[in-house]
Amino acid sequence: MQLIPKVTILDGAQMRRVVRRMAGEILEHTGGSADLILVGIRTRGVPLAEALARELEQMEGRQVPIGSLDITLYRDDLSTIGPHPVVRSSHIPGPVDGRVLVLCDDVLYTGRTVRAALDALRDYGRPRRVELAVLIDRGHRELPVQADIVGRRVPTSTQEEIRVSFEATDGVDKVEILGREEPA
Repeated sequence: MQLIPKVTILDGAQMRRVVRRMAGEILEHTGGSADLILVGIRTRGVPLAEALARELEQMEGRQVPIGSLDITLYRDDLSTIGPHPVVRSSHIPGPVDGRVLVLCDDVLYTGRTVRAALDALRDYGRPRRVELAVLIDRGHRELPVQADIVGRRVPTSTQEEIRVSFEATDGVDKVEILGREEPA
């Protein structure tokens, strides 16, 4: 059965407002951008980190370093992905020891992606603190993971999916709930 868009929960203008608010919350949580590094979890966490960095630069007048993290080899479901998982590069801009890292991801669901990201971050050093910023928190945790900064909490059923699209990667900014196509 094919998943089809049921409803758009954020359009481009709404997404920009949510990201702006999230950037403000990041500054409140971290006390400023001086020791801050944003790290986007591949794939959709990277454009979120970039959007947050743009907002933070407007607010603080300084660029915030952005990294990207591929968690493929740290996943606990690696054997179910297939015989040849696609591993992309990770890039962390400088040492993380003593810094504040904000992990960025588009959707928080079971918590397993975040667990894998925390495992991957250990390879880069020991940050002073790690916070989690997600555009959408849809619930249904399997692990005890909670986001520090949430754009929007969206209750969903386990049969639904959330699709986040970014202008940079998809040509449009929007967030949709997808559901199963009902038989005619």
